[in-house]
Amino acid sequence: MVKQSRHQLKFQSLLAGRAQFMRHNPTDTERALWFHLSGEKLGVTFKRRVVVDRFVVDYLAPSVRLIVEVDGLYHSRRVLADARRDRVLQRLGYRVLRLPAELVRCNLVEAVTRVRLALL
Repeated sequence: MVKQSRHQLKFQSLLAGRAQFMRHNPTDTERALWFHLSGEKLGVTFKRRVVVDRFVVDYLAPSVRLIVEVDGLYHSRRVLADARRDRVLQRLGYRVLRLPAELVRCNLVEAVTRVRLALL
């Protein structure tokens, strides 16, 4: 068993608290997409706002190692940081699907279709 430093434990605790806060305070687009992802409606179990490594991800389907992110305007200023984050998650064996919040808001059917296709 690997021993974690006090700093690592504190960081993990902060991440867990942040994830819990975000789970209880979703954006409108996150809430709309969650309605279609929850309850195995797409044939797999999704979890929302969970910690993967050092990141809080929007949705995770652990059985197929798929992460779904809903990107609002904030992400338009974080393209390079998001790309680095995606590379770390991919090295850990996850696939990352990014959906623009505008797509979820204006064409939820298309957003869900993209998730469905990513599950194949």
